[in-house]
Amino acid sequence: MTMADAYEAYQEGVRLLDGANAHAAVVALERARDLEPEKGSIRETLGRAYFRTGRFSAAGEEFAKALELDPVNDYAHFGLGLCLIRAGERDAARGHLRLATVMRPEIDAYRDALAEVVTPDEPERG
Repeated sequence: MTMADAYEAYQEGVRLLDGANAHAAVVALERARDLEPEKGSIRETLGRAYFRTGRFSAAGEEFAKALELDPVNDYAHFGLGLCLIRAGERDAARGHLRLATVMRPEIDAYRDALAEVVTPDEPERG
């Protein structure tokens, strides 16, 4: 297996995810991850696929790994924040959602998710 195989599996996963076939995307993206485990883009996209299939813990692990590889990945911060909300870890989620919002303030979904975890006595910063 080569890097080209990983890229092909990644592209297949993206196509399937874009086509609303997240379960099939997981299979392709896991193959890509196994071939190229240090590629942040693969980890982030696999996190998205896991999230869409309701596998929030696995999604969180992939988003966290994507952030290890690329700490300024705004979407990985957003995705990890959403996973942490579902795990009941609102305080931890708040930090990641703040970072995502600061990095890309024009993205409404980031601001909306942050608003879910900001307490009424704690003004939103950013």
